[in-house]
Amino acid sequence: MPSKNRKVAVMGYRSVGKSSLCIQFVDGHFVDSYDPTIENTFTKKIKVRGQEYGLELVDTAGQDEYSIFPAHYSVDIHGYILVYSITSEKSFEVVQVIYDKILDMMGKVTVPIVLVGNKNDLHMERVVSAEDGRKVAETWKAVFLETSAKQHEAVSDIFTKVILEIEKADGNISPEGKCSIS
Repeated sequence: MPSKNRKVAVMGYRSVGKSSLCIQFVDGHFVDSYDPTIENTFTKKIKVRGQEYGLELVDTAGQDEYSIFPAHYSVDIHGYILVYSITSEKSFEVVQVIYDKILDMMGKVTVPIVLVGNKNDLHMERVVSAEDGRKVAETWKAVFLETSAKQHEAVSDIFTKVILEIEKADGNISPEGKCSIS
């Protein structure tokens, strides 16, 4: 089976760990220093349910609620990973604004999205509960995960889940728990 190419935008407020998650996933290490991203692209082959995918990750600049949604983040993008920090209420608010902008740009009711609460290792500084993240993801019909780029916790799960969400939206796999007879 030939590999399928999928392009995914990683978006969120500044310094929530978007680049750290991408680098941890692609290169297998954590970058401790903070250097604001303008835009980077990472590629990696990933196998999901026996199918190989060429995953292109667009690591975006940090957005805020006033950022104009860049039009090129709605063209040829198959899915979105929206990242907030569990230690920042502001970053949680911003991902919800970004979500609304994505829907406006795409003109769709649902878009393949994985909502990620990052920096799970900083649980003593937590201000956004896992329950709050889960509730927002439910209203979006999105997948929700909490991760730690630093401790490599659930990082590859994010990218597997976004592939599955894209395939589900494309009608290539049935939603979990549903049988399909062909």
